[in-house]
Amino acid sequence: MSAIQATRHSPRQEKIAGLHATSVHSRTWVRSGAGEPPAIALIKEHLNSAVVTGALVLAAAIHDLRFNGLYVALAVIAYVVTFKFTSRPRLERIDGAEIWWRDLRHMTVEWSCVIAMLLMAGFLLKVTSLFSRGAILTWFVMTPIALAAAHAAIRRFAGWLPRHGGTQRRQVIVGANRVGCELASHLAEEPWLGTVEGFFDDRRIERLPRECRPKLLGRFRDLPEYARQHQVHVIYVCMPMSKHPRIRDLLDGLADTTASIYFVPDLFAFDLMQARFGEIGGMPLVAVRETPFCGMTGVLKRASDIVLAAVALLVAAPVMIAIAIRIWQSSPGPILYRQRRYGLDGREFVVYKFRTMTVCEDDNIRQATRDDPRVTPVGRFLRRTSLDELPQLLNVLAGTMSLVGPRPHAVAHNEHYRKLVSGYMLRHKVRPGITGLAQVNGLRGETANLEKMYQRVQFDLEYLKNWSLGLDIRILLRTVSIVLRDRSAF
Repeated sequence: MSAIQATRHSPRQEKIAGLHATSVHSRTWVRSGAGEPPAIALIKEHLNSAVVTGALVLAAAIHDLRFNGLYVALAVIAYVVTFKFTSRPRLERIDGAEIWWRDLRHMTVEWSCVIAMLLMAGFLLKVTSLFSRGAILTWFVMTPIALAAAHAAIRRFAGWLPRHGGTQRRQVIVGANRVGCELASHLAEEPWLGTVEGFFDDRRIERLPRECRPKLLGRFRDLPEYARQHQVHVIYVCMPMSKHPRIRDLLDGLADTTASIYFVPDLFAFDLMQARFGEIGGMPLVAVRETPFCGMTGVLKRASDIVLAAVALLVAAPVMIAIAIRIWQSSPGPILYRQRRYGLDGREFVVYKFRTMTVCEDDNIRQATRDDPRVTPVGRFLRRTSLDELPQLLNVLAGTMSLVGPRPHAVAHNEHYRKLVSGYMLRHKVRPGITGLAQVNGLRGETANLEKMYQRVQFDLEYLKNWSLGLDIRILLRTVSIVLRDRSAF
């Protein structure tokens, strides 16, 4: 059977069980960001505001002042103004005292502007007399020093994170040319983005820049296999426009005019996923296929998962205890079923479910079917109502799953379908979910044939392309209403 092309375009305007998959062409497809880790993005966005607020609290403490509602209001206003009007910290790997003094001068100028805005607002509202002049003056003086110190500390943290913060992002560059070498140099200054493994280029090695030669990994045709074998996270394509003779001839022909010329790449020839503009060291990038959860969206997604999962776990705790007792009484075997699944970036993790069968198979590719003899009477009820999924709230809190996302399949199923459905592994650019867009659109339970798996993958890819927190909430609400009346799970 030939592979189904899961990445082909599907109708974006059809109704999806009360949810609409928004057309990519009807919304702004360009987003900012260059795939920063959420922790770095959070710190860069809010470091200045947090330091300013902390300095105000410290100044009040130094002068033995009660931090009452008036100072809280000032802290909130200062947080917002600082967030809007100060520049984000630069995290390039730069040593020496020069950058410290540069930051101090820069932050002093910016902080002076913030002070001017706060004083102007205070005079207009006639509230300046309500604050301690000593505390405010201390706050004004200490803040730029604290900001410069915080920027120095975050630069050290950014250098520490790749070595101690878990799995490093592996990156390769296609095109061992001047642009590729310059990009590699910028990436080396920003190690939190990952490690450059090397270059791929079709030219003979003597034609490549000397600095690229030691890290040449192979020819273009070698890249797909290398990416699979070494779990490459990011690929930068640095092919020059001069590779297109017709474009070059057109530019030469227009050289004798005063016309402005823009190159517009035919990005819609590709199946875009979270396409966005980004930059590294001032070099522009266009992401064609990216996770929706990089930068601050990753922080928002993870924070919502933690809060909602913790609340759900507290509410569901009595029910989970009752289910555990019933499973223990009804049939021999463990209460929880553990199975290996593929998660974020295709890494294996262990998913937890209440045991619903008399066996605990992990490598068997056989899916559960209607009237499956392996399913226990208690298990049949749990599977029909999806209560067997409740222990996965622990997976969410542990960070291996999300409340909403593509459902994880058994490792054996993954290895089977990734060969048959093109684009199948793109589902793993995000954490797998307890529920997902496919599940609220009738694709819950057994995937009896290849076409059903193709449809499930299509919905998963639509979710990745159109993610928003509102979409997550709608899917969660839709899930609650479906599980009590749906009979497709067994």
